Amino acid sequence: MAVLPIVLWPDARLSMRCAEVAEITEEIGRLAADMLDTMYAAPGRGLAAPQVGALQRVFVMDVTWKDGPRSPLVCINPDILWMSDERATGPEGCLSIPGITAEVSRARAIRLRWTGLDGVTREEDMTGFAAICAQHEFDHLDGIVTLRRLSPEARARAEAEYRA
Repeated sequence: MAVLPIVLWPDARLSMRCAEVAEITEEIGRLAADMLDTMYAAPGRGLAAPQVGALQRVFVMDVTWKDGPRSPLVCINPDILWMSDERATGPEGCLSIPGITAEVSRARAIRLRWTGLDGVTREEDMTGFAAICAQHEFDHLDGIVTLRRLSPEARARAEAEYRA
């Protein structure tokens, strides 16, 4: 497959809501494979389709590969069905905003539903870093980057640091 160029903020594509995938085709399979290659090469733990210029509701993630074997997950048309009220605030980086780490508050646990490349719909309860990563990538599909999750002051500092 191929390593694709990563779209960098403030590219307008990162602020757009992505379209549902109507059909899982060979093209979607190639996109997912290229996204995984790109994510591993970056090296990241998650990547959403708009980050490689494809405005479709697809993201990939692998939260274990840096510490153990690879366990890639391809999520097509994902939906967060439930979020815990309990929050976790921690550092998040984004491949589209290199060099910037921001303290972001997220739900500690979620229930995610998605369709896999095989066309099967799945649901999984996620906690910890997997839940945070999935929420981060899901945000990208709605045109939300981590900077939009910050207070105005924190966002201004992060943007100034990024532009420096």
